[in-house]
Amino acid sequence: MFTGIIREVGRVTLASPGKLAVAAGDILGSLAPGDSIAVNGVCLTVTGTSAGSFSVEVMPETARRSNLGRLRAGDSVNLEPPLAVGAPLGGHLVQGHVDGTGRIGSVVVRGGGEMTVRLEAPPDVMRYVVEKGFIAVDGASLTVSGRDVASFVVSVVDYTRQHTTLGGRRVGDLVNLEVDIIAKYVEQFSQTRRQGVTADFLEEHGFMVS
Repeated sequence: MFTGIIREVGRVTLASPGKLAVAAGDILGSLAPGDSIAVNGVCLTVTGTSAGSFSVEVMPETARRSNLGRLRAGDSVNLEPPLAVGAPLGGHLVQGHVDGTGRIGSVVVRGGGEMTVRLEAPPDVMRYVVEKGFIAVDGASLTVSGRDVASFVVSVVDYTRQHTTLGGRRVGDLVNLEVDIIAKYVEQFSQTRRQGVTADFLEEHGFMVS
C-alpha cells in the first residue's frame, strides 16, 4: 500500500523486455531484494540492488497496461516505497495497481509555478473520477478539480511540479492512472444491493408483487 507522496525521482539506466534498472538516491537505503517499490505508480518487486541503483521485473501484462513498457534509458520515474505501519498518510490510499493510462491533453503553468493539467482517460477510468476526489497520476496523489465525459483536470502545486516527473510532462504524454479504491468499493456494494432487490426479496419484506 502506498500514499501517492513521491519520495524521489529516479532515472532509468536499463530498460529491456521484462526488466528495469533505476538509479536512485536516498531511497536505496531502505530497499532490499523482495521489497515493494512503486515506479510511476506501479507496484513492483525489487529483484536486486547495487551501488546507486535497483532492479525490478516487469511482467508483459504490466508493461501493456501501463507506461512502463515505453520507458527508455535516461527517462525519469516517480518512486515511492510502501507505507510503513504508523507512518502519516499524507496523500490517499494507493494500491499500485494501475487502472489504465491517460493522455495529457493540455498543460498550463500559472504564476507561482502552479500547473493545471487536463488528462484524457478511457470510460472505464472516468466512471470513477469525481470532482474533488482523489486520483493517482504516475503514482502522485492529486485532487480532481473538474471533469467532463472524457477528461478531467488536476492542479499540480509548484513543489509537486518540481519534485516529480509531472513538471516535465507535455501534451500527448501517456501517464498511469489509478482511481480511488473507495470509489470501486462503493460501486461494488451498490451493485450488490441492486442485484439483491428481487421479487422474492420484496415479498419476503411485505411488498405485494404482481
